[in-house]
Amino acid sequence: MWNRVKGLFAKPRQDQQGEQFVLLNTYGTVLPSPPRTFPHQTLAERDMRDPELVEHLRGFVGYVASRGNKEMTTTRYHLMRHIERVRYQVSMQVPAGSLDAFAAWAVQANAVVFVPDGSVRDPWHRVLIDANGVTDGTAQIPYPRDAVERQSRTETELERERIHVARSLSPVVGVDEVRLRDAAEVAGRVRALLVVSTFAESVRDNDPIPMERMREVLPGAFDHLTPVESAFLADPSDAQAVVNQLGWRYESLALLAWALGIKPELPFPSSICDVANLARTLLDAATSGDLDRSRLRADGEILDALDFHYRLHWAIREADLGHRPSLDNVVPGVVVERHYALNWLVRFEDAAWDDVDTPT
Repeated sequence: MWNRVKGLFAKPRQDQQGEQFVLLNTYGTVLPSPPRTFPHQTLAERDMRDPELVEHLRGFVGYVASRGNKEMTTTRYHLMRHIERVRYQVSMQVPAGSLDAFAAWAVQANAVVFVPDGSVRDPWHRVLIDANGVTDGTAQIPYPRDAVERQSRTETELERERIHVARSLSPVVGVDEVRLRDAAEVAGRVRALLVVSTFAESVRDNDPIPMERMREVLPGAFDHLTPVESAFLADPSDAQAVVNQLGWRYESLALLAWALGIKPELPFPSSICDVANLARTLLDAATSGDLDRSRLRADGEILDALDFHYRLHWAIREADLGHRPSLDNVVPGVVVERHYALNWLVRFEDAAWDDVDTPT
């Protein structure tokens, strides 16, 4: 694959005045792609409508992971995350004298650059990682401005709660990068979670609800079940760990209800949600049609919640490891479930519900 990537680059050429051209393969994460007003010659470009780009980006992640001794450094990890958010690729030749103008565009595009020597560089051409796995300590992974500002607001908000998080944690995805799941898919997930959580609770109480009754009340929910959920509903015996886990899904359900505007507020996670009220509200919304008519909150509002719970989840894990004081005013299970649902909402790693990860 990377021979093909390098094959995009011919030898650097010179124009009739002898000016040297630099060959750049750029990977931008924000849409729309900003206009390229600097001198350049486009060699090739494609976006996510090209199915080959998806496979290409997987190969790019593998390339970054395989450089040098393969140690998972902070820069390597966040570069891999950046590549997963790429929305388009542009190969171009740029006059050496126009690299500052190119850098200004690359900042707007939130792009990293692959060059013929096998290195990946930031917009200012500093080496994020070279073919041997070496990094320039001054290089910076680019992030959209709103994502950086969101991180700062979250840190301030957590400081007010006397919760201190590492400044080295990266920003989450920005508004111009995110691809939220659509409201209809979220509504389907809400229906499925309502069935699964309610049934798990009834099993835990040794009074399982008959499946026929579940189908009568929420018939559309069963079309949205995941493989894990379907297997649990088919045979809940000898699965206490699964019962406990799926019982916590009420907190994911509450998050999605908030994202759809059905639940008006998302309070600080110092207590579990009001399960009875949540179930009643969502059942009413499902049977009245309000659930299907609901719309997602603004992207920025959802990303604010993601950034907050991502950093708070980090603090919980650090406390569990004994690296930080315990968080007495936070219910860890609530944070974990909210983070899980938010990562699914923003298509983190494009994972299906059963496979969502919540790394910090």
